[in-house]
Amino acid sequence: MSPTPLPAESLGFEFADAALESRVRAGLERVEQALLDATQSEAPFVTAAAQHVMVAGGKRFRPLLVLLAAEFGADVTADDVVKSAVVVELTHVATLHHDDVMDEAALRRGSSTANARWDNSVAILSGDWLFARASDLVADLGPEAVRIQARTFGRLVEGQIRETMGVGEGQDPLKHYLSVVADKTGSLIATSALFGARYAGASEEIQESLRAFGEEIGVAFQLADDLLDIASESGQSGKTPGTDLREGVPTLPVLIFRAQADPSDPTDARLLDLLDSDLSDDARLAETLDLLRSHPAFRQAEDDVRRRAADARKLLTTLPEGPGREALDALCDLVATRSV
Repeated sequence: MSPTPLPAESLGFEFADAALESRVRAGLERVEQALLDATQSEAPFVTAAAQHVMVAGGKRFRPLLVLLAAEFGADVTADDVVKSAVVVELTHVATLHHDDVMDEAALRRGSSTANARWDNSVAILSGDWLFARASDLVADLGPEAVRIQARTFGRLVEGQIRETMGVGEGQDPLKHYLSVVADKTGSLIATSALFGARYAGASEEIQESLRAFGEEIGVAFQLADDLLDIASESGQSGKTPGTDLREGVPTLPVLIFRAQADPSDPTDARLLDLLDSDLSDDARLAETLDLLRSHPAFRQAEDDVRRRAADARKLLTTLPEGPGREALDALCDLVATRSV
């Protein structure tokens, strides 16, 4: 199977420093090969199922962040840096297998999901197998890495449980959602930055700064996806526009709209009616997308993503100046304005 495109290309990320770009691209190639090696099984069917989502393409945002964070250590190209990047990406891909089952999704990155190609059992078990492979690799990094990974995994699962259970009585829906995003997305991206710094030999202070940066930019990254589900044209973001709406998944623009909707306003009333209806009908979904795209709530959601990216940028001020910091600064701009 051919490796997926390098994240620097698929994300539209541009490096200002040629030496840094060369190191990162070389690191990404090592990660890509290591991912393929790690997902090889003696049983060909297991290999095919485990690699199905992984080789369909993807941004490799987490490995990219591992490698950029490693720039703040003395051993930038350490084998353990690459291994930790593989661990976080395997963990991420495993969660995608499980998420697609729970969401009954048929497409992922423009290709069929594992559950659509085979069935739910195969998708769940292949996700479990990927978790096992990540656990095997992280053990090579030492007891502290195992502890970090276990706690990250705990947050991933807890976030999924709270999302599945829904908003409790008296809970603010938006706060509930943001806490779920922090656990389901922010936690693993935070660990990506932490692992990169840690296994390149950065100081504990720099490790903590990068962990905090990863958490903040990770939340912004997911919230930007919420906007893409509404704003993107068909095929632009790797999934059908309005997928979250059709599946009844609450996202930032919808939650902001619901919090301030005025039922006496005809437009708001119509949008509330549509959001509470069956959006499997293409015409109703298209109308819902049009109304959300033009609603002030969508602009507020965009502002929130930009603010969070700016908050992440502030956390970089404690890091040494240089190409690595400049690249992370550019990453903040990318997340705030991303359209793919």
